[in-house]
Amino acid sequence: MKRAVDAAIAAAALLVTSPIIAATAIAVRIRLGSPVLFRQARAGRDGHPIEIVKFRSMTDARGADGELLPDDQRLPRFGELLRASSLDELPQLWNVVRGDMSLIGPRPLPLTYVDRYSPEQRRRLDAVPGITGWAQVHGRNALDWPTKLALDVWYVDHASPRVDLQILGLTVRAVLTRGGVSAIDHVTMHEFLGDDPSTPER
Repeated sequence: MKRAVDAAIAAAALLVTSPIIAATAIAVRIRLGSPVLFRQARAGRDGHPIEIVKFRSMTDARGADGELLPDDQRLPRFGELLRASSLDELPQLWNVVRGDMSLIGPRPLPLTYVDRYSPEQRRRLDAVPGITGWAQVHGRNALDWPTKLALDVWYVDHASPRVDLQILGLTVRAVLTRGGVSAIDHVTMHEFLGDDPSTPER
């Protein structure tokens, strides 16, 4: 039943927000160039690969060595606004329509993270990933990784229509207040390297 509700709401949301999506696409093309969409392989349910789509928010600026510059040097003010308003997430409604994602669930993370999870953290993959979730409404990127992943596992154990409705309501508040978009000392979120304290963050 959740899948049917997800597909219906996502399809309706795509229609309703199509003028916003079109305007955002044009703005991204003008401000950041091509491609307009950012595509990346992420881990879906049970760790199976899915491709998520978002509006691009960073430039392709590179250093003298040809390598991409750090995130904080490639994220312009326009990109910050896209992320703060969550407009960059709108294309993921298509992921929901296709069945790769749900409206509510743990956020899909890079495939490289799967082998770094502890057995407990890996249980977050028991649910279909979502556009928003329990961790997103409790701090988003301002949370440290152990806390964020623990909140995802909590959702897996307590998922219900009531909890999903609660998350939707809290998501509206989080978007309006624009809280937790960035980590305390990073423009997005540090890479998750597992629970080994001897492993330095990058």
